[in-house]
Amino acid sequence: MKKYLHLLLALVALPLAAAEKPNIIFIFADDWGWGDLSCHGHPYVKTPNIDRLAKEGTDFTRFTVASGVCSPSRTAVMTGHFPARYAIDGHFAWVPSNAKRGMPDWLDPDAPLMPRMLQKAGYRTAHFGKWHLANNMIPDSPDPQIYGYDRAWAFNCSGEQLPVHDDAREAVKFIKKSHGEEKPFFINLWVHEPHTPFHTVPKYEWQFRHLEDPADQIYASVLAHADERIGEVLDTLDDLGIADDTLVIFSSDNGPARASRPTELKLQYDTATGAGWGIGGAKGITGGRKGYKAAIFEGGIGVPFIARWPGKIAADKLDEESLISAVDLLPTFVELAGGELPEGYVADGVSQVDVLKGAKHPEREKPLFWKSISAWPAPKDRPDHWVSWAIVHDSWKLVANDDLSHYELYQITTDWKEENDLKEEKAEIAAGLLQQLKDWQATLPAEPSGNVFSKEREELK
Repeated sequence: MKKYLHLLLALVALPLAAAEKPNIIFIFADDWGWGDLSCHGHPYVKTPNIDRLAKEGTDFTRFTVASGVCSPSRTAVMTGHFPARYAIDGHFAWVPSNAKRGMPDWLDPDAPLMPRMLQKAGYRTAHFGKWHLANNMIPDSPDPQIYGYDRAWAFNCSGEQLPVHDDAREAVKFIKKSHGEEKPFFINLWVHEPHTPFHTVPKYEWQFRHLEDPADQIYASVLAHADERIGEVLDTLDDLGIADDTLVIFSSDNGPARASRPTELKLQYDTATGAGWGIGGAKGITGGRKGYKAAIFEGGIGVPFIARWPGKIAADKLDEESLISAVDLLPTFVELAGGELPEGYVADGVSQVDVLKGAKHPEREKPLFWKSISAWPAPKDRPDHWVSWAIVHDSWKLVANDDLSHYELYQITTDWKEENDLKEEKAEIAAGLLQQLKDWQATLPAEPSGNVFSKEREELK
């Protein structure tokens, strides 16, 4: 009798254990500024579905990505490492451009990868939307699916390109299939908006016909379209009755793109996504943060981060203290999945499970580092785009130019607009951070290695 009683109790406990192992949907927008949400006070953009996430979840204002541009930012999410460890300091482009900048041609498929770790934890994994961990202009780059996905359809990759507006549709199919198979799922939903070209649709342009500036109409319309697709995913979770069992996070790969000088609004063509409006239609805002896309100031790396998991993450909460980084996502998701980090793997990030659930953010023992490709002296038309190196530790942020001959120090916890350089008043703190930065530099590879080069490299020799 005791034997059967133990078996019965074990069977009863199974659904409880499964409920603690959430589905995970990570929505990663492209160039979406912190201020480009109506819940963040944008004067005319309307984002009711993302606003719903904020209302039903927690809005973290101190989240930063690991780069001011796309490919390295996404590398950090996939690996839990600072992208400089892979010599990925800029976006993946043509092979000659990658070679000139000392970059690989794609992220090494043999790198430690979050989706692969989640697969081992029993998750069905998928990627829909932008890739840009290679480039569609490099036809021999690896297919995204081999990076640990049961299903992947993307653009900015080799092979057939996913139409940019089909991302949510594919995600909904995958959710329904996984739910039908009673499998927990992980989805990277990496939406195109609001990256150029701006692919407008009349339905959404019509909503903003009252705006006098055509660029405002274009920008608001593409964000509205993305928001509605996100709403389709949220509605699917509701319809299936699994919203309470699903962690949904919305964020962006870097700050908003802006033209550095007045730019005519005109059409352009992208080989991966097709024709649309160019950079003259870029009207993204940073919510008062300094700089924009490609900067390592907060306007380039401080982006939205909204997390919803009903019953586990506090609803309608604003967290202005917890410092969360993109390199934290891998250890966080793997812990939530009940998985294990590979033997010998050491994340640059830390798990933020407790913080997501409302625990007070502890002092961060691990510093955060950035490496970028930036000009010095600062270009006159982009005065905030000169930082090549940065470190954040405790309440301080130090930024420096390429050879470390110029640096600035900010108390980032109180001076998030980065207005007051304190390197003179706090010289000892600046010197300590500068030394930490030098020590980190010494750990970085001199050049890329591994299975990361296109056969086109041979033609460059």
